[in-house]
Amino acid sequence: MYWVYILRSEVRDYHYIGMTSDIAERLQRHNAGREATTRPYRPFRLLYSEACSDRNEARKREKYWKGGAGWRKIRNMQ
Repeated sequence: MYWVYILRSEVRDYHYIGMTSDIAERLQRHNAGREATTRPYRPFRLLYSEACSDRNEARKREKYWKGGAGWRKIRNMQ
């Protein structure tokens, strides 16, 4: 099983969208500064997650959330 997740920085106006097979471990990596892309924006909280049956489905959902309609929904989640 894969997860698509959206993180929200607790200190800046920044969101990160990704996919993983272990959501708890991935959130810990982001908050520990072990991911260069998100290091300047930590700490994060999990804003949203959804389970996907396989990597291909997760990739499609990740692309949706990174697109225009997905970003508009994210802005309304705040």
